[in-house]
Amino acid sequence: MFEGFSQEALEFLLGIRHNNNKDWFEPRKKIYTEKIFEPMKALGEELYTPFADTEGMVYKVGRIYRDENFAPYLHYRDTMWIYVRYDAWYWNKTPTLYFELSPEGAEFGFRISKPEAAVMERFRSGLLEDSEPFINMVDGLVENFGLTLGGDEYKRKKPCPDQKLEPYFIKKGLSLYTKVSDPAELFSRKIAEHAVEVFKALQPINDYFHEIVEVEELAKAILREEKEQQLSQPEPGINMVKAPDVEFMW
Repeated sequence: MFEGFSQEALEFLLGIRHNNNKDWFEPRKKIYTEKIFEPMKALGEELYTPFADTEGMVYKVGRIYRDENFAPYLHYRDTMWIYVRYDAWYWNKTPTLYFELSPEGAEFGFRISKPEAAVMERFRSGLLEDSEPFINMVDGLVENFGLTLGGDEYKRKKPCPDQKLEPYFIKKGLSLYTKVSDPAELFSRKIAEHAVEVFKALQPINDYFHEIVEVEELAKAILREEKEQQLSQPEPGINMVKAPDVEFMW
């Protein structure tokens, strides 16, 4: 069972930030395993439990080792993460409930960090048709849970005919999150209880974006199928020459 993090865990992550190399990490690997990885695994199980019966939902706990495509001098992460989401190939294009632990404390909430441009275009079109359900969801989450609206913004703003929608039209990715640095919460079970509560409250907005992504994927699949059919059919009036049945020896 998850019992909270510790000051030692935060100090270890800060050490990695300033000493990102094997010589520093290896003698302290036991600290990572006992104070960070094992508690994160236990927390991941608790965060996933409310969604375990939801078809397609999965969770993953990240490890400290970075991917091979990172620069050689960045061997380890100084921010550990957990995600709960619908199964998908591209994690950053998929709406995700996430928890991160860094030297500064914890951050958790919802985000879709780098969605395809067509997904956000479909999102904006939906807002123009009927924005009230989405805005009510966001306003309730901000008011009841103190969440912050975030996400990368376009360098060139998208035209927005309704001023109340502008905070969403400027986003090329979107997040709703909270941060915790208070040791009284961070170093106890309170952080798990808080994160579970926020995750459950954020499920509707996660599902909202999941549906948009699914609709866009379906639209792309239909378009691909139509193009394949067009390519497989000869143009009217063109007689296709039948290939000979015999095999040629070249």
